[in-house]
Amino acid sequence: MNTPLASFQDAFVDALYERNSTGMTALIEQPGFLVYRNTVLKGSTDALLANFPTIERLVGTDWLKAAAAIYARQSPPTDSRLLHYGADLPDFLDAFEHAREMSYLGDVARLDLLWTQVHCAKDEPDINPSALASLSQKELARSRLTPKVASRWAWFPDHPAYTIWRLNREQRDMPDELDWRGEGALLTRKQGRVCWEAVSAADCTFLDACAAHLPLELAAEKALEVQSDLDLAELIARLFSVDAFVAVNTHSSAEDLTPT
Repeated sequence: MNTPLASFQDAFVDALYERNSTGMTALIEQPGFLVYRNTVLKGSTDALLANFPTIERLVGTDWLKAAAAIYARQSPPTDSRLLHYGADLPDFLDAFEHAREMSYLGDVARLDLLWTQVHCAKDEPDINPSALASLSQKELARSRLTPKVASRWAWFPDHPAYTIWRLNREQRDMPDELDWRGEGALLTRKQGRVCWEAVSAADCTFLDACAAHLPLELAAEKALEVQSDLDLAELIARLFSVDAFVAVNTHSSAEDLTPT
């Protein structure tokens, strides 16, 4: 049950973001309230511009500020660490009328979010690829590769979101024409620096399976269902080279190999 103080706080926040002013007329009419409202909204919009630099480069500062002001009123910050603000901005952009001509914008924003998540993830030790080389074929099939929390990936089937994101993140010019096809991205952190590279749908499926703690044999099967000619050894070597994994777990039971 809401206490009188909690009810007042909820009403204050609603009035602050212009969602509902019922019972708050006397407060809103105070000169200082408008100053406070403007300060809070500016802090929210500034945080969004800082958190989504690729979107700002694509659409321009004024466009993003206007969109951010609308978004901030609908979804004010719930965490004092504004570095994490904007978790549902991609969904907002997907539905935003003024972004209708830029259907890729939400997915580009998702990649900016992944960058922040990788940047902020805790440090974890690297593992040596020789951890796999010493395993027997049976142990290898049942082993599990655990992705680091600083490894994030996504597959975008409808447009070249990764290319658009990468070129703008790297402050490079967009080509006159893009190969309009689905793309995937893998973001990792190596020696304290966020790195990114293109990945296939099969690569993402393999990583999804590893994140779900499936044994290597089943993870490989799922990836091969997506791409029958996938070079699994090359994929694993590439993922190890970017420090995508934190552990190789060889502890398993018979149930681990039962398809689900």
